[in-house]
Amino acid sequence: MEILSVTGPASIQDLGRFDQYRFGVGTSGAMDDVALRAGNILVGNDENAAAIEIPMMPFKLRFGRDMAFALTGAGVEAEIAGRPIPPWWRSHARAGDVLTIKAMSRGARLYLAVRGGIDVPMILGSRSTQFRGEFGGWHGRPLQAGDTLPCASSTAAIDELGIEPADITLARPDAAADQTIVRVVIAGEYDAFDAATQALFWSSRWKITPQSNRYGYRLQGPDVKPKAPVEKRSHGIVPGVIQIPPNGQPIIQMRDAQTSGGYPKIATVIRADLWRVGQARLGSELRFEQTAYTDALAAEAEMSTYLDRLRTNVRLVEELRACR
Repeated sequence: MEILSVTGPASIQDLGRFDQYRFGVGTSGAMDDVALRAGNILVGNDENAAAIEIPMMPFKLRFGRDMAFALTGAGVEAEIAGRPIPPWWRSHARAGDVLTIKAMSRGARLYLAVRGGIDVPMILGSRSTQFRGEFGGWHGRPLQAGDTLPCASSTAAIDELGIEPADITLARPDAAADQTIVRVVIAGEYDAFDAATQALFWSSRWKITPQSNRYGYRLQGPDVKPKAPVEKRSHGIVPGVIQIPPNGQPIIQMRDAQTSGGYPKIATVIRADLWRVGQARLGSELRFEQTAYTDALAAEAEMSTYLDRLRTNVRLVEELRACR
């Protein structure tokens, strides 16, 4: 595939590298792992196959040969060879076809998966781009116009197929239209904040500022500060941790987060909701909802059920196609 035009830091990502923390190497990986898994399921890949994460539009590429592909994640206006493609859809491109992604109506990141995956080298157990270390993905950097990406795709024809997208926003009667409810569990330094500050953290609407990226989401809202300054030695942190720097404005560590830090931790986004944060737009609002550990496990089971249902449905479609 040849990249014809790109806006913003599009990159190659899989599910990430998880065995390198002891060496100070972060996970990287898709900001929305649910969408990545879904796209790979649609085209018959291993769910960890590398795909293109596209955070900004417009985006355009040309297919160098016939191949199946899927678009998942954000809702977008897209077309292949001038033919519209719905969101969360599997299609087939012919050699020379141009895929054009014009606008994003919902969410913040689109995933383009191709059958066989993007065939870049595996580095430290992953094909994901690691921007800070400048390795992985395509030469360790964002994609640029003129890049030609190797694909391990089969040229066999494949039927078109659409699926039901995962719900980016949890249904809550008191939630605003452009607000993402994020379930969190309390973290290590939660008790360093007095009761009034804790209540402020839960009741406030937090705006995602333009200073947010794959490293972390910097939020804007009322000051949330501990009862007394907390000075901690740097210690291990993971994506989802919500830290409070001295200015009292929370930072959510995201997929390119550093592996250690010393700011006090007030809460941690549950794993089943971290992809929802990754699909929240700059300028939109988050609201945190305290969740028990058992409920966090139940939420993860719900997402697993969604993916299991998707695998089953796609398999049934393929079996019916084979019987024709």
